[in-house]
Amino acid sequence: MRLLDARRLGLACAAVAVTAGMVVAGCAEQVPGTPTTDPAEVAAYQTEAAASSSAAASSKAAAAQARAISDNCTQFPTTTGAGVTAFNEFVTAHDSNAPDYAAKREAAATTLDNAALKVETAVTTAAGALPADLAEKFTAYVVAARELSAETRKMTYSSQVTKLNDASRKINQARTAVHDACPSR
Repeated sequence: MRLLDARRLGLACAAVAVTAGMVVAGCAEQVPGTPTTDPAEVAAYQTEAAASSSAAASSKAAAAQARAISDNCTQFPTTTGAGVTAFNEFVTAHDSNAPDYAAKREAAATTLDNAALKVETAVTTAAGALPADLAEKFTAYVVAARELSAETRKMTYSSQVTKLNDASRKINQARTAVHDACPSR
């Protein structure tokens, strides 16, 4: 087995050191002058950066709006449909003097209140991402559902039905307005 020759190793290390020193010395030369920027290029960069930032923000807002519309419009028929069903069951019980009239009345009012709360919560969760006109239509439904719930709770067998019918018309109009404003599925 042959050992490393110390002279050859020393010579090789010296050659590497001299070469590295020459490279470092050659790169160490400074360029005289003062660094400056081209104002036209700076302005162009700033304009491009602002446009890019604006486009990103606009895209993000559009995505949030699309998600808010989809989330609210998708759940609306199911949520409000339960209120319609419970209210219709109450009306049938009222019209037929059914023994479970009071239970159906309370179930209808509670279901309408729950639907109003769920729609209201969804609109609030959207936090301004919904278009204002659509948010107003959802809010009109919430108000109408609570009004119909209140009128439903007031009903007895001998009550006048005028206010109940008016509240029922309002909620139907509000549901139709939301349905018409939501994109088709």
